[in-house]
Amino acid sequence: MFTKQQLAAAHAKVKSGADYPAYVAELKALGVKRYDFVVATGRNVFYGAGHELETDAKYAPKKVPTDGNPEALAQALKIHQAGKTDSLTFFQQAADAGTDRWTCDLEAMEVVYKDVKGQVLAWEAIPPAR
Repeated sequence: MFTKQQLAAAHAKVKSGADYPAYVAELKALGVKRYDFVVATGRNVFYGAGHELETDAKYAPKKVPTDGNPEALAQALKIHQAGKTDSLTFFQQAADAGTDRWTCDLEAMEVVYKDVKGQVLAWEAIPPAR
């Protein structure tokens, strides 16, 4: 079973989107199967074998528009994954693009971004850690 402290220690190593594959590898080693990130609240919910854990908010609540903008999200993802933005900047850009939440499936190695209506704004494979 993973703890909030273990999850926080893993997340503390993430400085930009370029660090994400190593973060995923560490989460998998802790037993995380998937997690949801709720943009409006800044909270993660992590799921493992018979285990669920919600983290504290990473920032103040954000307003998420009801209409998603896949192009704006794609641009935010591109620059974040290139290491040009930090996590808080990316979270704001994702909110501005109408992203309600994303689900990271660590078994399927994919991330799905959805708007408040549940429509998919983006899908991407999680690259392996280097």
